[in-house]
Amino acid sequence: MSEAIQSGAIQGEAMQTEPVLSKPVHPVDEILPLPKLFALGLQHVLVMYANAVAVPLIIGGALHLPKDQMAMLINADLFACGIATLIQTVGFGPFGIRLPIIMGVTAVSISPMLAMAAMPGVGLTGIYGAVLVGGIFGLCVAPFVKYVLRFFPAVVTGTIITMIGVVLMRVGVNWAGGGAAGRFRCRRVSGGGRARACRDPPGDQIHPRVSAECRGADRHHGRISPHHRARLDGFSGIAEEPIVRVVMPLQFGMPQFFLIPSLTMCLVVMIVFIEATGMFLALGAMTGRKVDADDVKRGLRADSLGTVIGAIFNTFPYVSYSQNIGLVGVTGVYSRWVCVAGGVIMLVLGLIPKLAFIVASVPQCVLGGAGFIMFGMVAATGIKILATVDYANQRHSVLVVAIAIGFGLIPIVSPNFFHVFPDQLKPIFGDGIILTSIAAVALNAFFNRTSREQAEAETFVAAQAAEHI
Repeated sequence: MSEAIQSGAIQGEAMQTEPVLSKPVHPVDEILPLPKLFALGLQHVLVMYANAVAVPLIIGGALHLPKDQMAMLINADLFACGIATLIQTVGFGPFGIRLPIIMGVTAVSISPMLAMAAMPGVGLTGIYGAVLVGGIFGLCVAPFVKYVLRFFPAVVTGTIITMIGVVLMRVGVNWAGGGAAGRFRCRRVSGGGRARACRDPPGDQIHPRVSAECRGADRHHGRISPHHRARLDGFSGIAEEPIVRVVMPLQFGMPQFFLIPSLTMCLVVMIVFIEATGMFLALGAMTGRKVDADDVKRGLRADSLGTVIGAIFNTFPYVSYSQNIGLVGVTGVYSRWVCVAGGVIMLVLGLIPKLAFIVASVPQCVLGGAGFIMFGMVAATGIKILATVDYANQRHSVLVVAIAIGFGLIPIVSPNFFHVFPDQLKPIFGDGIILTSIAAVALNAFFNRTSREQAEAETFVAAQAAEHI
């Protein structure tokens, strides 16, 4: 009897000491060691860095901002990228899909913003007002995106992304030639035997400190004086930048609101939503975590909130970067905390103005080489998406692609084609991307009448094609 009791006691102790198996952690939620998190997070930042700083360089170059303000734009952009990435990956309530995603400025917005910058009286503050309206619009329509997905099958998204690459290639060409796209410039105005200080084009709004650089022109010869040339050339002026500078909201002024730019940005947000939806579905399949309608809503809300934050910090619209999703597939590391580490790194980079000043000081001919590759890859992504279209069963898809691209080339081949239209409509009729988007959506709706289920399937396949570019 005593032996039986002792045997039972021994068995009880063994059961108590036996370790309890915990629930396995999904690879998406796995927290890696800190050194590995930092190294992989830095890898994600390096992959997206060129695209992230390209938009401030393009817009700032079009407005002819001085280098110190270009550095401010770059810092604000990286800082907002970090905030948006943390919201998307960590998740806060109804915001964030909680997958390994890096957020950055969307290339879809570049051409419309350049058109806005060319509108009299709009300038940076008008662009930020349009971005803010677009972000709020996105927050309102995020729950209903599934109902408009049928208007954006692969033939539409592929055509639009292809045209984005073609349109942006002009920026790369201008960079390679040493000049930025845009019509804003400091110019000499001669009269009365002497040169007057250069002026901005009538009605164009530029930040007040921009004209200070113009006022540095030599009033006797109408040329930039050696002192100001030193500030505009090379890395001169970097010593004046602080080591650390906190990114402040509304540092370029309060947003201003204009009807046509705001409507244009709402269309940009819709295009971004369709692109992001496909990326979310593809990433869910890659990582083995099911992505349902509620997850997509949380992801799109995070995109919209990031855009609102971008407007407040004087930056631009945000989207999930496809090249980082491709990197997740290449490395096989699915932990979202790697992207959290990348978001923290971007926050830190946004606080270092000297680094941003160096980027702003890189000669544009050097940036042109990177632009050729970067914007060419965008066009290649669109072509790969178009390759997934079933042209045999959707014989009208060829017409959709041909006519939509033809419409998009009008402002490129013949910039004065729509000269009879008012200046307020320039962001629409002067932008090849917007024209292509409108034509592709309308023609697809007329010819193909894509169902929602078919559009969802095509969006998923298109995203898988895009992430491997």
